[in-house]
Amino acid sequence: MNWQTHTLSNQVDELRDYALFDTDAALVEGLQRAGADWHADALSSYGRVLGKSETYQLAEQANRYTPELKTFDARGRRIDQVDFHPAWHELLALYRGQGLVSLSFEEAARPGRWTAFAAGMYLHGQIEAGTMCPATMTQASIPVLQKEPALYATLRDKLHSSRYDARDLPVAQKHSIWLGMGMTEKQGGSDVRSNTTTATPVGAGGRGGEYLLRGHKWFFSAPMCDAHLVVARSPSGHSCFYVPRWRPDGTKNPVQIQRLKNKLGNKSNSSSEVEFLDAWGVMMGEEGRGIPTIIEMAGYTRLNCVIGSAAIMRQALVQALHWARLRVVFGKPLIEQPLMRTVLADLALENEAATALMLRLAQAFERDDSPVERAWKRILTPAAKFWVCKRAVELTGEAMEVLGGNGYVEEGTLARLYREAPVNSIWEGSGNVMCLDVLRAAAREPEALLALFDDWQQQAHGELRLLAAVQALRQDLALPPDLLEMRGRRFAQDLVLLAQALLLRQHAPPSVADAFIASRFDLGAGRVYGTALMERAEVEAMLQRAYAG
Repeated sequence: MNWQTHTLSNQVDELRDYALFDTDAALVEGLQRAGADWHADALSSYGRVLGKSETYQLAEQANRYTPELKTFDARGRRIDQVDFHPAWHELLALYRGQGLVSLSFEEAARPGRWTAFAAGMYLHGQIEAGTMCPATMTQASIPVLQKEPALYATLRDKLHSSRYDARDLPVAQKHSIWLGMGMTEKQGGSDVRSNTTTATPVGAGGRGGEYLLRGHKWFFSAPMCDAHLVVARSPSGHSCFYVPRWRPDGTKNPVQIQRLKNKLGNKSNSSSEVEFLDAWGVMMGEEGRGIPTIIEMAGYTRLNCVIGSAAIMRQALVQALHWARLRVVFGKPLIEQPLMRTVLADLALENEAATALMLRLAQAFERDDSPVERAWKRILTPAAKFWVCKRAVELTGEAMEVLGGNGYVEEGTLARLYREAPVNSIWEGSGNVMCLDVLRAAAREPEALLALFDDWQQQAHGELRLLAAVQALRQDLALPPDLLEMRGRRFAQDLVLLAQALLLRQHAPPSVADAFIASRFDLGAGRVYGTALMERAEVEAMLQRAYAG
Protein backbone atom coordinates (compact mmCIF):
# COMPACT_ATOMS: atom_id res chain seq x y z
CA MET A 1 0.00 0.00 0.00
CA ASN A 2 1.25 3.48 -0.87
CA TRP A 3 0.90 5.50 2.33
CA GLN A 4 0.76 9.30 2.23
CA THR A 5 0.01 10.96 5.53
CA HIS A 6 0.34 14.60 4.55
CA THR A 7 1.02 17.10 1.80
CA LEU A 8 4.23 19.13 2.00
CA SER A 9 3.37 22.80 2.30
CA ASN A 10 4.46 26.01 4.02
CA GLN A 11 8.12 24.93 4.04
CA VAL A 12 10.60 27.58 2.88
CA ASP A 13 13.86 26.69 1.19
CA GLU A 14 16.88 28.67 2.32
CA LEU A 15 17.78 31.75 0.34
CA ARG A 16 19.93 30.92 -2.68
CA ASP A 17 20.74 32.40 -6.08
CA TYR A 18 20.73 36.05 -5.08
CA ALA A 19 23.14 38.97 -5.42
CA LEU A 20 24.87 39.53 -2.07
CA PHE A 21 26.31 42.95 -2.88
CA ASP A 22 23.43 44.44 -4.88
CA THR A 23 20.87 43.70 -2.16
CA ASP A 24 22.91 45.27 0.67
CA ALA A 25 22.14 49.00 0.72
CA ALA A 26 24.43 49.78 3.66
CA LEU A 27 27.39 48.10 1.98
CA VAL A 28 26.81 49.77 -1.39
CA GLU A 29 26.51 53.19 0.25
CA GLY A 30 29.63 52.59 2.34
CA LEU A 31 31.65 51.77 -0.74
CA GLN A 32 30.53 55.01 -2.37
CA ARG A 33 31.41 57.06 0.73
CA ALA A 34 34.94 55.73 0.72
CA GLY A 35 35.47 56.55 -2.95
CA ALA A 36 35.79 52.88 -3.83
CA ASP A 37 33.17 52.88 -6.60
CA TRP A 38 35.92 51.66 -8.95
CA HIS A 39 35.51 48.23 -7.34
CA ALA A 40 31.70 48.13 -7.30
CA ASP A 41 31.32 46.12 -10.53
CA ALA A 42 33.80 43.50 -9.34
CA LEU A 43 32.01 43.20 -5.99
CA SER A 44 28.63 42.98 -7.70
CA SER A 45 29.89 40.16 -9.91
CA TYR A 46 31.53 38.35 -7.01
CA GLY A 47 28.39 38.70 -4.92
CA ARG A 48 26.37 36.97 -7.64
CA VAL A 49 28.88 34.11 -7.84
CA LEU A 50 28.88 33.67 -4.08
CA GLY A 51 25.09 33.70 -3.97
CA LYS A 52 24.73 30.77 -6.37
CA SER A 53 23.30 27.51 -5.07
CA GLU A 54 26.47 25.81 -6.27
CA THR A 55 28.65 28.00 -4.03
CA TYR A 56 26.46 27.30 -1.01
CA GLN A 57 26.90 23.63 -1.83
CA LEU A 58 30.66 24.03 -1.83
CA ALA A 59 30.48 25.61 1.63
CA GLU A 60 28.34 22.75 2.92
CA GLN A 61 30.72 20.14 1.51
CA ALA A 62 33.85 21.83 2.83
CA ASN A 63 32.40 21.77 6.34
CA ARG A 64 30.90 18.29 6.17
CA TYR A 65 34.00 16.58 4.76
CA THR A 66 36.56 17.97 7.15
CA PRO A 67 40.37 18.06 6.73
CA GLU A 68 42.29 14.83 7.37
CA LEU A 69 45.84 14.52 8.65
CA LYS A 70 48.12 12.19 6.71
CA THR A 71 51.23 11.80 8.86
CA PHE A 72 53.14 9.27 6.73
CA ASP A 73 53.15 8.22 3.09
CA ALA A 74 52.72 4.61 1.97
CA ARG A 75 56.40 3.81 2.60
CA GLY A 76 56.62 5.31 6.05
CA ARG A 77 58.13 8.67 5.17
CA ARG A 78 56.98 11.53 7.39
CA ILE A 79 54.96 13.98 5.25
CA ASP A 80 52.68 15.82 7.74
CA GLN A 81 50.12 16.57 5.06
CA VAL A 82 46.54 17.74 5.53
CA ASP A 83 44.10 16.65 2.85
CA PHE A 84 41.02 18.77 2.08
CA HIS A 85 37.80 18.15 0.20
CA PRO A 86 37.92 19.67 -3.32
CA ALA A 87 35.28 22.21 -2.23
CA TRP A 88 37.82 23.83 0.10
CA HIS A 89 40.20 24.40 -2.79
CA GLU A 90 37.43 25.75 -5.02
CA LEU A 91 36.41 28.28 -2.37
CA LEU A 92 40.00 29.42 -1.73
CA ALA A 93 40.54 29.69 -5.47
CA LEU A 94 37.46 31.93 -5.73
CA TYR A 95 38.81 34.26 -3.05
CA ARG A 96 42.34 34.30 -4.41
CA GLY A 97 41.05 34.99 -7.90
CA GLN A 98 39.46 38.22 -6.70
CA GLY A 99 42.86 39.59 -5.67
CA LEU A 100 41.55 40.28 -2.17
CA VAL A 101 44.68 38.98 -0.42
CA SER A 102 46.75 41.93 -1.60
CA LEU A 103 44.13 44.42 -2.81
CA SER A 104 44.66 46.85 0.06
CA PHE A 105 48.41 46.99 -0.68
CA GLU A 106 48.43 46.82 -4.49
CA GLU A 107 46.00 49.66 -5.15
CA ALA A 108 48.08 52.20 -3.20
CA ALA A 109 47.18 55.04 -5.56
CA ARG A 110 43.43 54.47 -5.35
CA PRO A 111 41.17 55.79 -2.60
CA GLY A 112 39.01 53.30 -0.77
CA ARG A 113 41.29 50.31 -1.34
CA TRP A 114 40.86 49.08 2.24
CA THR A 115 37.10 49.52 2.02
CA ALA A 116 37.06 47.58 -1.25
CA PHE A 117 38.99 44.76 0.41
CA ALA A 118 36.72 44.77 3.47
CA ALA A 119 33.62 44.60 1.30
CA GLY A 120 35.00 41.64 -0.66
CA MET A 121 35.94 39.73 2.47
CA TYR A 122 32.55 40.57 3.98
CA LEU A 123 30.80 39.00 0.98
CA HIS A 124 32.91 35.84 1.00
CA GLY A 125 32.59 35.40 4.77
CA GLN A 126 28.81 35.25 4.46
CA ILE A 127 29.06 31.99 2.54
CA GLU A 128 32.08 30.21 4.04
CA ALA A 129 34.13 31.44 6.98
CA GLY A 130 36.78 28.74 7.36
CA THR A 131 38.61 29.77 4.21
CA MET A 132 39.02 33.23 5.73
CA CYS A 133 41.68 31.92 8.15
CA PRO A 134 44.60 31.41 5.72
CA ALA A 135 43.42 34.38 3.65
CA THR A 136 43.39 36.68 6.69
CA MET A 137 46.79 35.58 7.95
CA THR A 138 48.37 35.91 4.51
CA GLN A 139 47.05 39.43 4.03
CA ALA A 140 48.16 40.45 7.52
CA SER A 141 51.68 39.11 6.91
CA ILE A 142 52.33 41.45 3.99
CA PRO A 143 53.03 44.70 5.94
CA VAL A 144 55.24 42.75 8.38
CA LEU A 145 57.21 41.08 5.59
CA GLN A 146 57.61 44.40 3.76
CA LYS A 147 59.91 45.51 6.59
CA GLU A 148 62.32 42.72 5.58
CA PRO A 149 63.18 43.82 2.01
CA ALA A 150 65.44 40.89 1.11
CA LEU A 151 62.93 38.26 2.22
CA TYR A 152 59.94 40.16 0.83
CA ALA A 153 61.57 40.43 -2.59
CA THR A 154 61.50 36.63 -2.87
CA LEU A 155 57.86 36.40 -1.75
CA ARG A 156 56.12 39.49 -3.14
CA ASP A 157 54.86 38.12 -6.45
CA LYS A 158 53.62 34.94 -4.79
CA LEU A 159 51.80 36.86 -2.06
CA HIS A 160 50.17 39.21 -4.56
CA SER A 161 49.29 36.53 -7.10
CA SER A 162 45.62 35.90 -7.92
CA ARG A 163 46.45 32.40 -9.19
CA TYR A 164 45.56 29.68 -6.69
CA ASP A 165 48.21 27.01 -6.14
CA ALA A 166 47.36 24.14 -3.76
CA ARG A 167 50.54 22.15 -4.44
CA ASP A 168 52.70 21.17 -1.47
CA LEU A 169 56.05 22.36 -2.82
CA PRO A 170 58.92 24.65 -1.77
CA VAL A 171 58.02 28.34 -2.02
CA ALA A 172 60.34 28.89 -4.98
CA GLN A 173 58.30 26.46 -7.06
CA LYS A 174 54.86 27.91 -6.25
CA HIS A 175 52.72 30.41 -8.21
CA SER A 176 51.15 31.74 -5.02
CA ILE A 177 51.58 31.11 -1.31
CA TRP A 178 49.66 31.26 1.96
CA LEU A 179 51.12 32.33 5.30
CA GLY A 180 50.01 31.48 8.81
CA MET A 181 51.11 32.42 12.32
CA GLY A 182 52.19 30.43 15.37
CA MET A 183 52.08 31.97 18.85
CA THR A 184 49.95 29.93 21.27
CA GLU A 185 51.56 27.31 23.52
CA LYS A 186 49.98 24.99 26.09
CA GLN A 187 51.23 26.74 29.19
CA GLY A 188 50.52 30.32 28.17
CA GLY A 189 47.61 30.91 25.82
CA SER A 190 47.34 34.68 25.48
CA ASP A 191 50.43 35.10 27.70
CA VAL A 192 52.88 34.82 24.80
CA ARG A 193 55.79 35.87 27.03
CA SER A 194 55.53 32.50 28.77
CA ASN A 195 56.37 30.68 25.51
CA THR A 196 59.19 28.16 25.82
CA THR A 197 59.95 27.33 22.18
CA THR A 198 63.63 28.14 21.61
CA ALA A 199 65.50 29.50 18.59
CA THR A 200 69.24 28.76 18.31
CA PRO A 201 71.30 30.80 15.81
CA VAL A 202 73.09 29.08 12.97
CA GLY A 203 76.18 31.25 12.72
CA ALA A 204 75.99 34.90 13.75
CA GLY A 205 72.21 35.03 13.91
CA GLY A 206 70.46 38.39 14.34
CA ARG A 207 67.97 40.06 12.03
CA GLY A 208 67.81 38.15 8.75
CA GLY A 209 69.93 35.36 10.24
CA GLU A 210 69.19 31.64 10.25
CA TYR A 211 67.92 29.83 13.35
CA LEU A 212 66.79 26.36 14.40
CA LEU A 213 63.52 26.27 16.36
CA ARG A 214 62.72 23.63 18.95
CA GLY A 215 59.47 23.40 20.92
CA HIS A 216 55.73 23.24 20.33
CA LYS A 217 52.63 25.24 19.42
CA TRP A 218 49.29 24.27 20.95
CA PHE A 219 47.23 26.09 18.29
CA PHE A 220 48.87 26.30 14.87
CA SER A 221 46.28 27.47 12.38
CA ALA A 222 46.24 26.25 8.80
CA PRO A 223 49.37 24.05 8.98
CA MET A 224 49.35 23.53 5.21
CA CYS A 225 50.29 27.18 4.69
CA ASP A 226 53.57 27.55 2.82
CA ALA A 227 55.15 29.37 5.77
CA HIS A 228 54.31 30.65 9.23
CA LEU A 229 55.44 33.59 11.31
CA VAL A 230 56.40 32.09 14.66
CA VAL A 231 57.35 33.51 18.06
CA ALA A 232 60.26 31.72 19.77
CA ARG A 233 62.77 32.52 22.51
CA SER A 234 66.17 33.52 21.09
CA PRO A 235 69.25 34.33 23.23
CA SER A 236 68.12 37.96 23.66
CA GLY A 237 64.43 37.32 24.21
CA HIS A 238 61.30 36.44 22.26
CA SER A 239 61.77 37.03 18.55
CA CYS A 240 59.73 36.52 15.37
CA PHE A 241 60.74 34.00 12.71
CA TYR A 242 59.72 33.18 9.16
CA VAL A 243 59.41 29.38 9.13
CA PRO A 244 58.62 27.82 5.72
CA ARG A 245 57.08 24.40 5.24
CA TRP A 246 60.07 23.44 3.08
CA ARG A 247 63.70 24.40 3.69
CA PRO A 248 65.65 26.26 0.99
CA ASP A 249 67.47 23.04 0.04
CA GLY A 250 64.13 21.47 -0.94
CA THR A 251 63.82 19.15 2.06
CA LYS A 252 60.82 19.08 4.38
CA ASN A 253 61.21 21.43 7.34
CA PRO A 254 60.74 19.38 10.56
CA VAL A 255 57.51 21.01 11.75
CA GLN A 256 55.63 17.87 12.73
CA ILE A 257 51.84 17.94 13.01
CA GLN A 258 50.80 16.02 16.12
CA ARG A 259 47.08 16.16 15.49
CA LEU A 260 44.26 18.33 14.13
CA LYS A 261 41.94 20.05 16.59
CA ASN A 262 38.36 18.79 16.82
CA LYS A 263 36.67 22.17 17.03
CA LEU A 264 33.12 23.30 17.77
CA GLY A 265 32.93 25.13 14.45
CA ASN A 266 35.29 26.38 11.74
CA LYS A 267 35.21 22.80 10.55
CA SER A 268 36.45 23.38 7.01
CA ASN A 269 39.70 24.91 8.26
CA SER A 270 42.46 22.84 9.82
CA SER A 271 43.89 23.87 13.19
CA SER A 272 46.70 21.79 14.64
CA GLU A 273 49.25 21.07 17.33
CA VAL A 274 52.84 20.96 16.10
CA GLU A 275 56.35 20.21 17.31
CA PHE A 276 59.44 22.01 15.99
CA LEU A 277 62.36 19.59 15.78
CA ASP A 278 65.12 22.08 14.93
CA ALA A 279 62.95 23.64 12.23
CA TRP A 280 64.74 26.15 10.03
CA GLY A 281 63.70 29.79 10.22
CA VAL A 282 64.82 33.35 9.52
CA MET A 283 64.62 36.08 12.16
CA MET A 284 62.30 38.96 11.30
CA GLY A 285 62.64 42.31 13.02
CA GLU A 286 65.00 43.06 15.87
CA GLU A 287 66.03 40.26 18.21
CA GLY A 288 63.97 40.28 21.38
CA ARG A 289 61.19 42.30 19.70
CA GLY A 290 59.25 39.36 18.32
CA ILE A 291 56.04 39.98 20.20
CA PRO A 292 55.62 43.59 18.98
CA THR A 293 56.56 42.37 15.48
CA ILE A 294 53.84 39.73 15.31
CA ILE A 295 51.34 41.90 17.21
CA GLU A 296 51.46 44.25 14.22
CA MET A 297 50.19 41.33 12.17
CA ALA A 298 47.51 40.72 14.80
CA GLY A 299 46.26 44.29 14.37
CA TYR A 300 45.25 43.45 10.83
CA THR A 301 43.77 40.07 11.69
CA ARG A 302 41.66 41.69 14.41
CA LEU A 303 40.12 43.98 11.81
CA ASN A 304 39.33 40.87 9.80
CA CYS A 305 37.67 39.28 12.85
CA VAL A 306 35.31 42.26 12.91
CA ILE A 307 34.63 41.89 9.18
CA GLY A 308 34.12 38.14 9.52
CA SER A 309 31.68 38.49 12.40
CA ALA A 310 29.74 41.20 10.58
CA ALA A 311 29.55 38.83 7.59
CA ILE A 312 28.14 36.02 9.74
CA MET A 313 25.57 38.45 11.14
CA ARG A 314 24.59 39.55 7.66
CA GLN A 315 23.99 36.04 6.37
CA ALA A 316 22.02 35.07 9.47
CA LEU A 317 19.86 38.17 9.05
CA VAL A 318 19.03 37.68 5.37
CA GLN A 319 18.20 34.01 5.90
CA ALA A 320 15.85 34.98 8.75
CA LEU A 321 14.23 37.73 6.67
CA HIS A 322 13.77 35.40 3.70
CA TRP A 323 12.14 32.75 5.88
CA ALA A 324 9.86 35.26 7.61
CA ARG A 325 8.65 36.73 4.31
CA LEU A 326 7.50 33.35 2.99
CA ARG A 327 6.52 31.34 6.07
CA VAL A 328 2.80 31.67 6.92
CA VAL A 329 1.86 31.57 10.61
CA PHE A 330 -1.62 32.10 12.03
CA GLY A 331 -2.97 33.04 8.63
CA LYS A 332 -0.38 35.57 7.46
CA PRO A 333 3.35 35.78 6.68
CA LEU A 334 5.57 35.63 9.73
CA ILE A 335 7.12 38.98 8.87
CA GLU A 336 3.70 40.62 9.27
CA GLN A 337 3.39 39.46 12.88
CA PRO A 338 4.06 42.57 15.05
CA LEU A 339 6.41 40.99 17.58
CA MET A 340 8.43 39.20 14.91
CA ARG A 341 8.73 42.44 12.96
CA THR A 342 10.27 44.08 16.03
CA VAL A 343 12.79 41.25 16.45
CA LEU A 344 13.82 41.29 12.79
CA ALA A 345 14.13 45.08 12.73
CA ASP A 346 16.37 44.91 15.79
CA LEU A 347 18.58 42.30 14.11
CA ALA A 348 18.76 44.52 11.04
CA LEU A 349 19.80 47.48 13.21
CA GLU A 350 22.62 45.43 14.73
CA ASN A 351 23.85 44.31 11.34
CA GLU A 352 23.86 47.78 9.84
CA ALA A 353 25.71 49.17 12.86
CA ALA A 354 28.35 46.43 12.54
CA THR A 355 28.68 47.06 8.81
CA ALA A 356 29.13 50.80 9.27
CA LEU A 357 31.75 50.20 11.96
CA MET A 358 33.82 47.70 9.97
CA LEU A 359 33.87 50.00 6.94
CA ARG A 360 34.98 52.96 9.07
CA LEU A 361 37.76 50.90 10.65
CA ALA A 362 38.93 49.88 7.18
CA GLN A 363 39.21 53.54 6.21
CA ALA A 364 41.40 54.17 9.26
CA PHE A 365 43.78 51.41 8.15
CA GLU A 366 44.09 53.23 4.84
CA ARG A 367 44.57 56.73 6.28
CA ASP A 368 46.29 56.45 9.69
CA ASP A 369 47.51 60.02 9.14
CA SER A 370 46.04 61.93 12.10
CA PRO A 371 45.36 61.44 15.83
CA VAL A 372 41.68 60.74 15.11
CA GLU A 373 42.50 58.10 12.50
CA ARG A 374 45.10 56.51 14.80
CA ALA A 375 42.44 56.30 17.52
CA TRP A 376 40.06 54.53 15.16
CA LYS A 377 42.77 52.07 14.09
CA ARG A 378 44.54 51.36 17.37
CA ILE A 379 41.85 51.88 20.02
CA LEU A 380 38.55 51.22 18.25
CA THR A 381 39.76 48.08 16.44
CA PRO A 382 40.21 45.93 19.58
CA ALA A 383 37.04 47.43 21.05
CA ALA A 384 35.12 46.51 17.89
CA LYS A 385 36.56 43.00 17.91
CA PHE A 386 35.37 42.59 21.49
CA TRP A 387 31.86 43.87 20.84
CA VAL A 388 30.94 42.85 17.29
CA CYS A 389 32.28 39.31 17.67
CA LYS A 390 30.22 38.78 20.82
CA ARG A 391 27.11 40.29 19.27
CA ALA A 392 27.46 37.88 16.35
CA VAL A 393 27.04 34.94 18.72
CA GLU A 394 23.81 36.40 20.09
CA LEU A 395 22.46 37.44 16.70
CA THR A 396 23.02 34.06 15.03
CA GLY A 397 21.20 32.36 17.91
CA GLU A 398 18.25 34.72 17.55
CA ALA A 399 18.16 34.31 13.76
CA MET A 400 18.22 30.54 14.16
CA GLU A 401 15.21 30.82 16.47
CA VAL A 402 13.27 32.64 13.73
CA LEU A 403 13.44 29.42 11.71
CA GLY A 404 12.62 27.31 14.76
CA GLY A 405 13.56 23.65 14.42
CA ASN A 406 14.38 24.19 10.76
CA GLY A 407 17.19 26.49 11.84
CA TYR A 408 18.56 24.05 14.40
CA VAL A 409 19.21 21.12 12.06
CA GLU A 410 22.70 20.59 10.66
CA GLU A 411 21.46 20.53 7.07
CA GLY A 412 20.82 24.26 7.28
CA THR A 413 23.07 27.29 7.05
CA LEU A 414 21.99 28.80 10.38
CA ALA A 415 23.40 25.93 12.45
CA ARG A 416 26.80 26.31 10.82
CA LEU A 417 26.77 30.08 11.31
CA TYR A 418 25.92 29.60 14.99
CA ARG A 419 28.83 27.20 15.52
CA GLU A 420 31.14 29.43 13.51
CA ALA A 421 30.40 32.67 15.36
CA PRO A 422 32.36 32.15 18.63
CA VAL A 423 35.74 31.62 16.96
CA ASN A 424 36.24 35.31 16.19
CA SER A 425 35.75 36.19 19.85
CA ILE A 426 38.47 33.72 20.85
CA TRP A 427 41.01 33.84 18.02
CA GLU A 428 43.56 36.69 18.10
CA GLY A 429 42.69 37.59 21.67
CA SER A 430 39.62 36.87 23.79
CA GLY A 431 37.23 39.53 25.05
CA ASN A 432 39.25 40.45 28.13
CA VAL A 433 42.46 40.66 26.11
CA MET A 434 40.77 43.05 23.68
CA CYS A 435 39.47 45.28 26.45
CA LEU A 436 42.90 45.42 28.07
CA ASP A 437 44.37 46.30 24.67
CA VAL A 438 41.87 49.16 24.39
CA LEU A 439 43.04 50.54 27.74
CA ARG A 440 46.73 50.07 26.89
CA ALA A 441 46.33 51.79 23.53
CA ALA A 442 44.47 54.67 25.18
CA ALA A 443 47.26 55.02 27.75
CA ARG A 444 49.94 55.01 25.04
CA GLU A 445 48.20 57.60 22.88
CA PRO A 446 45.94 59.66 25.15
CA GLU A 447 46.08 62.61 22.75
CA ALA A 448 44.61 60.43 19.99
CA LEU A 449 41.69 59.32 22.16
CA LEU A 450 41.01 62.86 23.35
CA ALA A 451 41.10 64.09 19.75
CA LEU A 452 38.57 61.39 18.91
CA PHE A 453 36.33 62.47 21.79
CA ASP A 454 36.53 66.10 20.62
CA ASP A 455 35.54 64.99 17.12
CA TRP A 456 32.67 62.90 18.47
CA GLN A 457 31.43 65.73 20.64
CA GLN A 458 31.02 67.90 17.54
CA GLN A 459 29.26 65.09 15.67
CA ALA A 460 26.90 64.50 18.63
CA HIS A 461 25.71 68.11 18.60
CA GLY A 462 21.96 68.26 19.20
CA GLU A 463 21.65 64.73 20.62
CA LEU A 464 21.80 64.87 24.41
CA ARG A 465 22.10 61.11 24.87
CA LEU A 466 25.23 60.93 22.73
CA LEU A 467 26.76 64.02 24.29
CA ALA A 468 26.25 62.44 27.69
CA ALA A 469 27.92 59.25 26.45
CA VAL A 470 31.00 61.19 25.31
CA GLN A 471 31.21 62.92 28.67
CA ALA A 472 30.89 59.63 30.55
CA LEU A 473 33.79 58.14 28.58
CA ARG A 474 35.94 61.18 29.36
CA GLN A 475 35.16 60.75 33.05
CA ASP A 476 36.10 57.08 32.94
CA LEU A 477 39.62 58.04 31.87
CA ALA A 478 40.11 59.85 35.20
CA LEU A 479 39.47 56.68 37.22
CA PRO A 480 42.36 54.95 39.03
CA PRO A 481 43.96 52.38 36.69
CA ASP A 482 42.77 49.34 38.66
CA LEU A 483 39.18 50.58 38.75
CA LEU A 484 39.25 51.44 35.05
CA GLU A 485 40.53 47.94 34.31
CA MET A 486 37.66 46.47 36.33
CA ARG A 487 35.30 48.43 34.09
CA GLY A 488 37.22 47.53 30.94
CA ARG A 489 34.39 45.67 29.26
CA ARG A 490 31.91 48.44 29.98
CA PHE A 491 34.35 51.04 28.64
CA ALA A 492 34.92 49.11 25.40
CA GLN A 493 31.19 48.48 24.98
CA ASP A 494 30.29 52.14 25.48
CA LEU A 495 33.07 53.19 23.11
CA VAL A 496 31.72 50.97 20.34
CA LEU A 497 28.05 51.81 20.85
CA LEU A 498 28.83 55.51 20.67
CA ALA A 499 30.93 55.02 17.55
CA GLN A 500 28.13 53.06 15.88
CA ALA A 501 25.48 55.60 16.84
CA LEU A 502 27.50 58.49 15.42
CA LEU A 503 28.26 56.61 12.21
CA LEU A 504 24.59 55.80 11.68
CA ARG A 505 23.60 59.37 12.52
CA GLN A 506 26.05 60.61 9.91
CA HIS A 507 25.43 58.11 7.13
CA ALA A 508 22.23 56.08 7.59
CA PRO A 509 18.63 57.23 7.10
CA PRO A 510 17.32 59.13 10.15
CA SER A 511 14.87 56.33 10.99
CA VAL A 512 17.78 53.88 11.33
CA ALA A 513 19.94 56.19 13.45
CA ASP A 514 17.05 57.26 15.67
CA ALA A 515 15.99 53.68 16.31
CA PHE A 516 19.55 52.62 17.16
CA ILE A 517 20.11 55.51 19.57
CA ALA A 518 16.76 54.99 21.27
CA SER A 519 17.26 51.24 21.67
CA ARG A 520 20.91 51.31 22.75
CA PHE A 521 21.04 54.45 24.91
CA ASP A 522 17.64 54.90 26.55
CA LEU A 523 17.26 53.60 30.08
CA GLY A 524 15.38 50.35 30.19
CA ALA A 525 16.49 49.19 26.74
CA GLY A 526 17.37 45.53 27.10
CA ARG A 527 20.15 43.47 25.59
CA VAL A 528 17.72 40.85 24.25
CA TYR A 529 16.90 41.42 20.59
CA GLY A 530 13.32 42.53 20.09
CA THR A 531 13.08 44.64 23.25
CA ALA A 532 13.84 47.87 21.39
CA LEU A 533 10.90 50.26 21.47
CA MET A 534 10.46 51.36 17.86
CA GLU A 535 7.64 53.09 16.07
CA ARG A 536 5.79 51.23 13.31
CA ALA A 537 7.34 53.47 10.66
CA GLU A 538 10.86 52.79 11.97
CA VAL A 539 10.29 49.04 11.90
CA GLU A 540 8.92 49.19 8.37
CA ALA A 541 11.82 51.34 7.15
CA MET A 542 14.38 49.02 8.71
CA LEU A 543 12.85 45.89 7.23
CA GLN A 544 12.62 47.43 3.77
CA ARG A 545 16.22 48.61 3.89
CA ALA A 546 17.80 45.48 5.36
CA TYR A 547 17.53 43.21 2.34
CA ALA A 548 16.41 44.43 -1.07
CA GLY A 549 15.66 40.98 -2.40
